Amino acid sequence: MDVPLQFPLLLGGTTGENPDVFGVPRGECAEKWIAEHPDSVARVLNGFSEAGAQALCAPTAYANRACLNAFGLGDKTGEINKNLVESARKSARTAGKPLGGAVGPTGLFVPPFGNADFDDIYEICREQVRALDEARVDFLFLCSQTCLSDMRAALLAARTTNLPVFVSAAVDGSGRTLTGGNLLPSLITLQAMGADAVGLRGTFEKEDIKEEIFRALPHAEVPLVIQPAENEATEKTAEKIRPLIKAGASVLCGESERLIRAMKSAAENCVSAARSGKSDSFAAAIEREAFFLGEDLVYSPPILCSSTLGDELIGLDDEQVSVALVRVCSLDDARILGRNSSMTRLPVAVRADSPVVLDAALRYFQGRLIVDSDCPIEREILEPLAAKYGAVIY
Repeated sequence: MDVPLQFPLLLGGTTGENPDVFGVPRGECAEKWIAEHPDSVARVLNGFSEAGAQALCAPTAYANRACLNAFGLGDKTGEINKNLVESARKSARTAGKPLGGAVGPTGLFVPPFGNADFDDIYEICREQVRALDEARVDFLFLCSQTCLSDMRAALLAARTTNLPVFVSAAVDGSGRTLTGGNLLPSLITLQAMGADAVGLRGTFEKEDIKEEIFRALPHAEVPLVIQPAENEATEKTAEKIRPLIKAGASVLCGESERLIRAMKSAAENCVSAARSGKSDSFAAAIEREAFFLGEDLVYSPPILCSSTLGDELIGLDDEQVSVALVRVCSLDDARILGRNSSMTRLPVAVRADSPVVLDAALRYFQGRLIVDSDCPIEREILEPLAAKYGAVIY
């Protein structure tokens, strides 16, 4: 990681859920209004810095084309992002602190949760990431993400830069995203794809959310992010997150001055547990479940992609096989696999003859796939493809 700060890292930045902190009038496009009022950015970020934040984040979370289109401003995406970063940079430069660019959810969902195309979501994320990179932010924060498809699309876009990338998923009181995902499979998928930190945005006074962090910690190769959703912090907040910091969660994001102070208090004199940087890397995942793989995997007979793929995945006898092997022969097959990625009870392996088809299968599958090493694709092509998407070759 290139951000020159020691952990725990206290990050100050609003994710856009509370534009009132900037004084945005009701009914206005928050990102456009804030970009036109740099004094509001200076006031908020200076307050975060004075409260103890070690790094700051520009208020760009919802400045993507999908969100700006609601105000007829999609064609202003690059301009708005660059103006917001420029306003935020003045506060960061004055405080001598790194500045991040926030990338929030698009609000679009791929099947079976919606009808959006993954490539379209990627292009939306890529446009914003390019603008933030050109504005010369120091890192990217993929914050308050609501589904794994958005996180993967944004991370693939972010990896076209050389910037460190943090990711947080917004969860409800049970620790679930809007599409039913939870932290552990997201962590396994995203750290394998190159994320520099992964975690949750939620109400950490809820025990279920704390348990999600504790469950993920033994499998983390990267720092875990704690992003409390509370705008008004209390001493109770600090009490609740201190055990998480001691256990090893080490990127703390505060969305208000009071919350930053509470998190700073929680981190003071708190020694985080050392991590080895190694974990159960031999694991596969779908959005709602992680699969830890044994040494000897037993593949199912090859399953062809068809309209019945979901039923066939559900019907596999996990007492006879340990991995569902899916034969992907075309780009249409890759999309069918992607649409059915949430239907399996077993980890999924893919076999493809073409690098283009394999790339598509890895791209559209929302999770971490296994690639069948018997694919007739040269190893020098197979390995970079698997690495790009964080897949396991077996």
